This record gives sequence, C-alpha cells and structure tokens, in this order.
Amino acid sequence: MRRFSELYRQLDETTKTGRKVSAMRHYFSQVDAADGAWAVYFLCGRRLKRLVLSRNLQRWCADAAGVPEWLFDECRENVGDLAETMALLLPPPAGASEMGLSQWMQDAIAPLAGMPEPDQQRLLLESWSRLTAAERLVFNKLVTGEFRIGVSQGLVVRALAEESGLSPQAVAHRLMGAWQPTADFFRALVSPESSDTDVSRPYPFCLAHPLQMEPASLGELAQWLIEWKWDGIRAQMIRRRETSFLWSRGEELITDRFPEFSADMRLLPDGTVLDGEIVGWKDGRVLPFSHLQRRIGRKKLSDKLLADVPAGFITFDVLEKDGSDCRAMPLSRRRNLLEELLAQTACSRIILSARVAAETWEQVSSIRSTSRARQVEGFMLKRLDSPYVGGRVTGLWWKWKIDPFSCDAVLIYAQRGHGRRASLYTDYTFGLWDNNELVPFAKAYSGLTDEEIHEVDRFVRRNTMERFGPVHSVKPELVFELAFDGIQRSTRHKSGIAVRFPRMARWRRDKKPEQADSLDSMKALLE
Repeated sequence: MRRFSELYRQLDETTKTGRKVSAMRHYFSQVDAADGAWAVYFLCGRRLKRLVLSRNLQRWCADAAGVPEWLFDECRENVGDLAETMALLLPPPAGASEMGLSQWMQDAIAPLAGMPEPDQQRLLLESWSRLTAAERLVFNKLVTGEFRIGVSQGLVVRALAEESGLSPQAVAHRLMGAWQPTADFFRALVSPESSDTDVSRPYPFCLAHPLQMEPASLGELAQWLIEWKWDGIRAQMIRRRETSFLWSRGEELITDRFPEFSADMRLLPDGTVLDGEIVGWKDGRVLPFSHLQRRIGRKKLSDKLLADVPAGFITFDVLEKDGSDCRAMPLSRRRNLLEELLAQTACSRIILSARVAAETWEQVSSIRSTSRARQVEGFMLKRLDSPYVGGRVTGLWWKWKIDPFSCDAVLIYAQRGHGRRASLYTDYTFGLWDNNELVPFAKAYSGLTDEEIHEVDRFVRRNTMERFGPVHSVKPELVFELAFDGIQRSTRHKSGIAVRFPRMARWRRDKKPEQADSLDSMKALLE
C-alpha cells in the first residue's frame, strides 16, 4: 500500500504526461504481479462498488477521532471529500504495515462486502491503525468506490508497453474485455510470450476527433469516405469458434441484451469481428435514440419492448476476417471486404453503413443539414488510406456533428464536484422560466474555464439561500448558455422534458435572469 499511495501522490501532483508515465513505469518495475494487477485495475478506471455505508464510515471515524458528528460534518463540508476528511481526522497509526496492495485487497478491503456492521467497524479500525495518513487516503477511496486519478487508460498502456517492451497496441488489446486483477493476468499482460487466446476479446476502438475546421481544408473529397454518424451504442460484434459476443465501447459484454442479433451472428463466418453502432431499427429505418434508451439498463426485456424497439447493428468496419487481423489494411480495402462479407451473408439485422455520395465539400455540407430528419448526428469523415488504430489519432477519422441545440438558463442549485474538484462547487442545476417560476431543467458539469469555476464557486459560497444536504440553493442571478444534443419528453422530470449531453457553452454575463429562456420555448423544439 505504501508504494501504491506514493504512486497516487506522484500522479496527483503533476499534469505532465511524461512524469505520469515515468511514475507508473517505476511502480510497475518494483511491484510483484499481484500488486501490479490491482494497480492496473484501478488506474484504468475500474472501481469497486461501495463496500460500507457512508453514514457508518463517518460515525466510526468520528468516534475513533474523538470528534462530535457535527464537527465531522463541518470538516467534510470544508474538505469536500469523505475519504480525505477521514484520513485527516483519524489519530496517528499505532504501527506500520508492509503489506502490498493485493494483500490489503485480500485481507482488509474485499472482505468488507457483506460483513455484519460490527465486523466491518472492527476491520476498518484495525486497518486505519496500521496506515499512514497518505495510505489511509487511498485505502478510504478504494473502500468508498471513489478512487479516481488523473490518468487515462492510454497512459497506463503506454507505461506498461515501455516497461515490458511490448507494442502499445498489444497491451491495449490485452486490456480489452472482461478480466480479473490476478497475478496470472498481469504476467500474461506484460509477457512477450503471452498468446492472446481469449476467444471473446474485442479490439481497442478507433475513435474520431471533432472536426473544428472547414472540411475543404481536409483536401480532395475523393480521399475520404463519408458516412452518417449514427446515434446509438458503439459496439463490436465477434464470431469466433462458433460462439458470438457483443461488446460495447465501455467494455461491457452485452450479448444477452440484444437477443435479436443471435441468428445473424451465427451466420457470420468464423473468425469475424465487425465494428458498428447499435441503433433502434424498425421498418427499415433508424429510431430516435430515446427509443433505444428504454432498453438500456433494463434487467428484463419484455416481449412488448422488444417488439416496440427492435435493434439493428449498422456496421462500418471489419477488423478480423477468417481469423486474420485486418486492422493494418487501408480503410478502402477493409470496406471492400465488409461489403463482400455482407453480400454473402443473409443477415436481416446487420446493416451495412451507407456511403454518402457527393461531388464537392459544398454538397456534403448541404446533405449534412438533413441530419436531424434522418435521426443521425452528422457525418463521419474517414481517410480511405487509414488503418484501424485504437484510440484517437489526429487526421484519420473526424466526426462532423450537427450544431447542438442551445438555450439560456439560470443557475439555481450547486454542489461540490469529485476528485480534484471535491472542494469546489462545480456541479450545477439550471432552471428555465415557467410563468414566474424557475423550474429545474438540466444539470451540467463541464464547459467552464478554471478561472470561471473559481468565480462561480465564490458566488455560490456568498449567495447560498438554503441547503438540502450537499445541494446549495443559490440566488438566481447567473445566466449560462447551455448546449445539448437532443431533447425528449420525460415524465421523470419536473420540467416534463429531458436533454442529452447538456454542457455549458458560455457564461452569459450580458444577460439578466429574467432574459433566460422559457420552458415553453424548449417544448416547442419537440413539435
């Protein structure tokens, strides 16, 4: 735990990519395979579910620290993070421990799940008594399921690749799919002798950058494949050893969530991997994403729901054919292989993504204006000579999305953020006018500069009117332009509508609260 907490400190104290990679390389060079496996697990963003109720953690820590709960509440209010508050308040440790991360997971963290509360309290007190303040901070974050650190999986892959001598592509591929943080897994992850035998394993997804330039600056139109940007769930469809798998981009195995694909997947030749988008698909057309959302998160899919919102898999790339990796081929060749494959396979729910035909970039722009009517988000622009590369590589793929919807709304509630923002009020709720009342409309967390965040934080502290637990009601004085990608009716929201991907586009310092938009103006977008 000492080494892992030191790694946490080093990563938290720098924004330099090179230093982060160097710190991780040094850590992986020192620890055994069991510790390395758990470190990869947490650094890649995977987390445990909360193992102990927050109120119990707070009560037991307050007792151990000898402070009343009201004082603990005040400390937590100022610190902004439960794990850090506990680490700061607990008395000095009675001893020290040389146990590694994996041993702590085995002996003190994982056993908390399902334990009676008295046993949880005993185990936590014993653990806290053997950890320094820095180690307690990491320990507490693991226990609460709130461990976050400023590294991407790409940086973890880079550190592992540099330390092991493997290519980043090989490491990234081995980290895809379902795996458990065991010593054997870590040894296979970094071993040059390891064979990638997991039959279900998907490939790292190739991602696109937003297009923020004139498309004509990309050069000759003939060098690009133009496709619609479908509004659905990015996924890979895998058929290997006569078994089918469907993986989401979030590395969730979702085969059972889409039973209508099973017959088509069985028709695919063995050794096939397709990249594509899951959409609602009925009567030969794509359904609005809000329809597909009705299926997301449902533990049981009724026959009626499957009939109302059947799914389709719109495929736009082939990554493996006849068991051979096709990713290094140029897109033009992969596209031909994909067209040939689907022409030979009588699939009803695997649909080839259509090419968009145009002779000039001006025509492309004109066709893009019809996106919303087609239930798509705009265009994907892909170089015909591009290989399929995991992650975002500038210049290969671009997403040219349609302009978002927008409105001017008033800040009415705020609460603290998480991680680095735990001490700042960064999570906001905005309202629109309904007659003379501001009705909660959307929550947004992103879009402001650091300077603006600190300015709003000061405003919240000076202008709080009421508190509802962690939520502060503030004077309705600040107006922000919100951008969002979609809008739909909702019976779950007081406003009667829900928006997709809301974010702050700009602070409207030029507007007064009474000049913000009305709820009726937003409902008009639904007509």
